[in-house]
Amino acid sequence: MLNNLTNFLIKEEDTGTRLDVILTKFIPDLTRSNLKKVIANKQVKINNSIEKSPSKKLKTNDTIQVDLIPKEEIKILPTKIKLDVVHEDKDILIINKPAGMVVHPGAGNYKKTLVNALIYKYKNNLSDINGSIRPGIVHRIDKETSGLLVIAKNNKSHSNLGKQFSDHAIQRTYQALTWGVMRPLNGRIETLIGRSRKNRQLMSVTEITGKKSITNYKTLKVFNIKDIPKISFLECELETGRTHQIRVHMAYKGNSLLGDQQYGKKNLRFKKINEDFENKLKILNRQALHAKSLGFIHPTSSKLISFESKLPRDFKKILDLLNKLSH
Repeated sequence: MLNNLTNFLIKEEDTGTRLDVILTKFIPDLTRSNLKKVIANKQVKINNSIEKSPSKKLKTNDTIQVDLIPKEEIKILPTKIKLDVVHEDKDILIINKPAGMVVHPGAGNYKKTLVNALIYKYKNNLSDINGSIRPGIVHRIDKETSGLLVIAKNNKSHSNLGKQFSDHAIQRTYQALTWGVMRPLNGRIETLIGRSRKNRQLMSVTEITGKKSITNYKTLKVFNIKDIPKISFLECELETGRTHQIRVHMAYKGNSLLGDQQYGKKNLRFKKINEDFENKLKILNRQALHAKSLGFIHPTSSKLISFESKLPRDFKKILDLLNKLSH
């Protein structure tokens, strides 16, 4: 782990260098984007004054003080929760997260999160780049999405993985059930995604503002069954990883995910529907989305590694029934 307080003195050869650039020289374990967050969080002082601009030009004999651990008042309690650990070594963990589990504490939800479980099992053996509320957390998946996550056990691994995510070099495949038939059956969705103007808690496809978002998808099967609306089984590969990306993109195409309470069709009413299917749909009670596979370059060995997870029981029950009814 990195020391809490770190001090540097600017020498003549570094005069005129940007603050974020010089910090990458002094703190090679962190990427420039990580260090920009540290600066934005008011954790860097120049000559005892907080500096919030990463582009600040430095002068000879400037003293830089970096407080790498944010001062967070919230104490996260270790909680004994069983974890499905797919892989573990000295640098990383691969966790198969169940639907219904929040990844890290926030917005009044500080108990029974993945972080509570990680702190209980691994104590201080997790990266602390993101502070005490998000130890080890490199990326997230939604509370009601199941599947694979990579966790960093040290800052060097976290920084390496973070760069792979920002470079869009991580291979991530999801499986989903959507209403209707995708047109075309296989394709690429490229839009901007930003905060919804109607509801700031949701995301939406935007015209001007927002971040570039790319989802590649292919239709594995279309279910055209009597007394059930058409349903598609999709595999989606992310090029970018925006908040709610697949859910937003599918809704934008008019093919929202089964069970999606936020972006899906509200109050589904069917004139006539297969009762067995309707009951299993009620049991699902979440979006039919599963993070199936994860592939990346291992931060220490530099080898490409990949992991897969099976569909969870609730998702599989619906898929099995659809396959049964389609024969």
